[in-house]
This record gives sequence, C-alpha cells and structure tokens, in this order.
Amino acid sequence: MRELAISLNTEASEPLYEQIYSYIKHDIQKGQLLPGERLPSSRSLSASLEVSRSTVELAYEQLISEGYLESVPWKGYYVCRIEGLYSLDTGCRPVRSRQEKEQVPWKYDLTPNGIDLEHFPYDVWRKLTRNVLLDDRKELFQQGDPRGEWELREAISRYLHQARGVICRPEQVILGAGNDYLLMLLAAILGRKHLVAMESPTYKHAYRVFEQLGFLLTAVPVDSRGMQVDMLAASGADIAYVMPSHQYPLGIVMPIKRRLELLKWASEKQGRYLIEDDYDSEFRYKGKPIPALQGADRDDRVIYIGTFSKSIAPAIRISYLVLPDSLLAQAEEALCRFSSTVSRIDQMVLNHFIRDGYYERHLNRMRRIYGRKHDIFLERLKELSGIIKITGENAGVHLLAEFRNGVSEKEAIARAEEQKIRVYPLSEYRTETAEGQKCKAAVLLGYATLTEQELSEAADLLIRAWGTAKT
Repeated sequence: MRELAISLNTEASEPLYEQIYSYIKHDIQKGQLLPGERLPSSRSLSASLEVSRSTVELAYEQLISEGYLESVPWKGYYVCRIEGLYSLDTGCRPVRSRQEKEQVPWKYDLTPNGIDLEHFPYDVWRKLTRNVLLDDRKELFQQGDPRGEWELREAISRYLHQARGVICRPEQVILGAGNDYLLMLLAAILGRKHLVAMESPTYKHAYRVFEQLGFLLTAVPVDSRGMQVDMLAASGADIAYVMPSHQYPLGIVMPIKRRLELLKWASEKQGRYLIEDDYDSEFRYKGKPIPALQGADRDDRVIYIGTFSKSIAPAIRISYLVLPDSLLAQAEEALCRFSSTVSRIDQMVLNHFIRDGYYERHLNRMRRIYGRKHDIFLERLKELSGIIKITGENAGVHLLAEFRNGVSEKEAIARAEEQKIRVYPLSEYRTETAEGQKCKAAVLLGYATLTEQELSEAADLLIRAWGTAKT
C-alpha cells in the first residue's frame, strides 16, 4: 500500500478535500501512483492528515467519479489503469504516443460522472450534523441494525413511493455504503450461481463488480426502447440488470410496453429477477418523472437499487436496496453475517435532511441548475445538427453525440483533443462479452461539473473541432 505524503494548507481558500484530490490526481497523472496501487483507507489517511474521514471520502469519491480510482468492496481504493496509449499530466490530455513527451492541457473535461459540488448545501448539512450530535444519543456510536436505521428506511420508503412510484415498506429497504456493497450483499442473498444479463453498452463499473463477485455475465444489446427481451430470453440469463428510467450511457427511457415485456420474462420462470438501477432518476427536465419499473411489478421479481451519490454528493455513500418480499427471509439470514457499513450519525443526518424537506428543496434547486446548463449546452450544440445527433437529452447530466457524417469515434475524440476538450467514447462502455456487436461512433458529453459560461465556451470549441470534420 502506498503512503501519501500530503501537505495540507489550512489557511488556503481551497477546501481540504480539493487539496487531497488534487495531490492524488497529480501523482496519478505524473505516473508516481501506478495502476493497481492500493491507497490508504479513508480512515487511516484521515488520521494521518488529522482531518475528518468525510473530507478524505469526498476526495476519493471525486477521483472515483472521474475514473482515477476504483473502490473494490472489502479491499480498498486502487488506482485505475488509464488508457494504455496515453500518459496523463496535471490537467492534461494523454498524448497519442509513448515517444511524445509534450502534453496538451485540458481546458474543459466533459466527464459524464461528475456532479455540481458548488451548490452542495454545506450550511444545512453542518447544522443537521450539529443537531444530531447535540442530542447526546450515545447509541448512535454503537453498531446499528445491519439493514440501516429504521427512521431513515421509513423516510426513504415514503420518498420512493411519492417520487418514484415504488411500492415498498421500510422492512424491504436495506442501506449500504455504496452500490458496490449492495451488489455484494445481493450475491450473499441470491447466491452466485446465476447468469446475469447486462445491457450493452452498460455501466461498466457494475459489470466489473458482478465479475469480481463471481457471477457469469452475458451482454444483451439495447435498441431504441432498451434491453431487447427476445435476445434476453435467448441468452439463458436468469437475472437482468437494467436502467429503465435513464439507461447509462445511452440515455434511453424504456417505454411501458418494453417494461411489461421484461416483467413478463421475469415472471415466466421461478428464480428470475430484474435488478432496476435507478441511479439518476431525480433529474428530468421535460415532462413528469418516469415511474420506476418496480411500481408495475405484481409478481415480486424486481430488486430496486438507488443512491444519494448523484443527487447529493458522492461522499454521502448511502445507497439502498428495495427487496421483493420473496427475498426477505434470505436477506435476514445473509445479514446475520454483516454489519452496517454506514455511520449511524450520517444516517440520522440524512434522515433529517429528507424528513425536514431539505432534500426536496435541494433537488428542486439542482434540477433548475442542471436544467439551465442542459438547455445552454444543447442550444449551442444545435450548430452541429447536421454533423451530430444528440440523444439522451431532457434527463440526467450527460448527452450522447452520435456522428452522422462518417467521422469515426477516434477521429472525433482527436479533434476535440486539439481544442483541449476531453470527451468520452461510447465504445468504452461495451462489455467484454459484446465484442462482436456493432458500436456506433458516438461520445458522451457531461455538463454537471462546468459552469454555464464554461459550457458555452466548451460548445464553441466543439463546434470548431467538429464543424469542419470531413467524412
């Protein structure tokens, strides 16, 4: 494990978590932290730096969001392998060849995984944390229910029913520190002798977690309506992992007919389940929110998973499972071997955040902020309407740009690089089991982390990069 000799400046205007983030990011880009190296745990690093654990976790989560680190359940944080043909420097785009030493600094990074941390409700969170600690509830410093605090599970079940149409009771809700832990818990509940079907393209991190947990995996292509049920049936899978409200990375919203087909597939054979990942359903800018697939389930076949990482902040590290009644007995048996992975204090802070109306107000505010960014970016990109087709709009925090003029994905990325803009290839979201499937030339454009002015400038640079592209 690599020790980190980070020197923090408490007098600086830059927050401490950003200093930690910048130091680690710089060392990864310089090659001083190598792919696969394990970093100190958040607990040990916070102790050595004499800062709160949440400060370190916020830095780690930002690095995970940007793809510099990955979190391996029960093992720790590891440096990711950045594309082999490239070598990063601070704020820099990887160069095209190993022989070239000159590197191009990024002007804008359109990461699809970031969030806007400038508008995190720091004052409210600080006040609620103080209020929870003022209560002198000594039991909060003891181990809690492995399923999570009842009060928070009840608040989440109420919120999910109101906002997402999820039909559940607090007994069905299980809390965990991130989706990785919850998928590991699912492995303990369901057993690993399953073939899991993943959408292709898909959320690669979840794919890797399933792979590490020992599940057999298969890729099922998506069309304009989502996972193709006929191909799912032909795959022999008995579990399907889907994102019906906003498929990642394509941004597809699954229509009701396809949802009912999926539910029918699940009900046709004992032991089949759908895992519904509802990762960013809170952010929709046109029309009403899309109801969860779970709400239409009448046969107890949908396992619903969600997180507060996108809607509040990655470092909150509170995710939740909603299990069907048919799995509660198995869950009870499995949970006897686990302890709660979320601080009871953090759970109570989040409980008050939801119950006192702060969460709803925060979501409304972030919808307005993201909505303005979305509209500004989309409007500027209209100048490329003959060259790219934008999909996945009106929801989430990224767009998908598909090239219509025959330009390859590689060339499009290179042209953006010339303008010092980092974009993300769709091909990176293909799974290893989908090598034979056709992948369209497209890139992901995230807009959450940039200001409105920066997005307008980034769009101008993309217009310059792609506006003159030849087939």
